[in-house]
Amino acid sequence: MNRALVVIFTAIVLDAVGIGLIFPILPSLLQDVTHAENVAPYIGIMIALYAVMQFIFAPVLGSLSDRLGRRPVLLISLAGAAINYLFLAFAPNLWMLLLGRAIAGLTSANTSVATAYITDISPEDKRARRFGLLNAMFGTGFIIGPVLGGALGDYWLRLPFIAAAVLNACNLLLAFFMLPESRIPAREKIELAALNPLRPLRWVFSMTSLLPITIIFFIFSATGEVYGTCWALWGSDTFQWNGLWIGLSLGTFGVCQTLSQAFLTGPAVKLLGERATILTGIAGACIALIVMAFATRSWMIFAIMPVFALGGIGAPALQSLATRQVDESQQGQFQGVLASAVSLASIVCPLAFSSFYFVVREQWPGAIWLSAVVVYAIIVPLVLGLRFKKPAAAPTI
Repeated sequence: MNRALVVIFTAIVLDAVGIGLIFPILPSLLQDVTHAENVAPYIGIMIALYAVMQFIFAPVLGSLSDRLGRRPVLLISLAGAAINYLFLAFAPNLWMLLLGRAIAGLTSANTSVATAYITDISPEDKRARRFGLLNAMFGTGFIIGPVLGGALGDYWLRLPFIAAAVLNACNLLLAFFMLPESRIPAREKIELAALNPLRPLRWVFSMTSLLPITIIFFIFSATGEVYGTCWALWGSDTFQWNGLWIGLSLGTFGVCQTLSQAFLTGPAVKLLGERATILTGIAGACIALIVMAFATRSWMIFAIMPVFALGGIGAPALQSLATRQVDESQQGQFQGVLASAVSLASIVCPLAFSSFYFVVREQWPGAIWLSAVVVYAIIVPLVLGLRFKKPAAAPTI
C-alpha cells in the first residue's frame, strides 16, 4: 500500500475516533455548561446544527477540492475539526459549544475528500476494494472512539475533547507533511449554481417515479439519528450508566453492525433478494428496539445486540435496490439526491427525537425506542410498493 493511502486511511480512523469520543459524555458536558437537568433538546440542537452546516457547505468544499486540489481542502477540514474540539474542551457556556459545532460542520469534508482522493489515485479495478477498506477504517475508529471517550470522561469530563483535538492535530500534521496532491487543480471558475445544496432535489421532483425510494432513504436515515441523539441519555437515565458503560454499549453496537454488514448482507441478498433483506433488517431492528424499550437490566441490552445487528443488513440492501431505480447515465446524479435526503434527515430528526425524549424522559425513557419502531413501520408499505420500471430520460439541470 502506498504512502498516500496509509495517510488517508489513518486520517479516516483518527477522524472517526474523534467523532466517537464525544458521544458518551456529551450529555454530561451540556449539563455542566447549561445547568439544565434535561439536556435532550440541546443535544438535538447541536447535532442538527452540525448537519445544517454540513448540508450547506459540503457542495462548496466539494467544488473547491475540484478547483484547488484535494490536499488543501482536507487540511482545512482537519483544522476545523481540531478547533471544534478545543471549543468543546474549554467552552464555559453554550454559545461557544454551538460555535464550535458550526465550525466543525462547515469544514466537515474529511470523508468526501478522502473518497475523491482515493478515486484520483486508484485504477478502476482497485477502487471497490479500497472503498471497502475506507469504510472498514471508519467503522474501526467509530468502535474505538466511544469506549475510549467513556473511559476518559470518567476521569475528567473535558478530557475526551482534548484527546479528540490532539488526534485531529496529529491528523493535520500527518497530512501536511506526508500527503501529496492527487490531482492538478482545475482552472475554470466555480459555478455558483452548482453550490446550491437544494439543487439535486429539483431533479428528483422532476421524476415522480423516484420519489418513493428517496422518501424511503430519508425515513431509513431518520431512524439512524435516534441512536446518536438519545442513546447516552437513555443509558444514563435507565441504568445509571457512567461514561465507560455508555461507550462499551455503543462500541458493542458498532462491532455487531460492522460484522453484520460485512458478512451477512451479501448472503442475505442472494438468498432473499433485496426487498426481503430490507424487510428482514427492519424486523430485526424493531424486535431489538422493543426489547430496549421495556428492558429493566443492563445485560438485556448486550444480549439483544446480535438481533440488533440484523438490522444492519437493511441499509446496504437499500443502497443496492436504489441503484436499480435509474440507468447508468443517471447514477451519479441520483446518488447526489440520496445524499441530500440523508443530510436533511440529519437536520430534522435529531430535533424531533430529542424533543420527544424531553417529553417522555420522566415517565418512560424507553418510549423513545418505540418512536423509532413507528418510523420503521412507515417504511414497510413503501418498500412493498416499489416497482422496477425502466426510467425515462431525465432533464439535466
